[in-house]
Amino acid sequence: MGAIVYLSRIETFSAAHRLHSSSLSDKENKEIFGKCNNPNSHGHNYKVEVTVKGEINPITGMVMNLMDLKECLKIAVMDILDHKNLDLDVEFFKDKPSTSENLVVLIWNNISQKLKGDGKLYEVKLYETDKNFVVYRGETLDS
Repeated sequence: MGAIVYLSRIETFSAAHRLHSSSLSDKENKEIFGKCNNPNSHGHNYKVEVTVKGEINPITGMVMNLMDLKECLKIAVMDILDHKNLDLDVEFFKDKPSTSENLVVLIWNNISQKLKGDGKLYEVKLYETDKNFVVYRGETLDS
């Protein structure tokens, strides 16, 4: 059995959103989300770090071709999220708040559907700001 290596790529995208839950009253939304509940939205320059893992292919010397990972991120992340209003332009957020926690799950799901090659999706790390980030590894409470 060969060595398992973790390969990562980082992309950045800009998007606007409003933190708001239709399950809460306007007062509750304002109390929970504060200024991020602005009806006119606000924006972030997100940074997403995607890590795949796998064995090094003895012929190519790679876990997977970085060009394939780059293309996957273009289709699964950039084309869908960059310069969008998450609440208005992304179907996933029609019935849930556009928090970083929900956004990282959406990104994971999109990448896992599009990923080709030998690398297996290991982790998605999403930075909303330089100081705030979330990590998702495909886990659920029943897994």
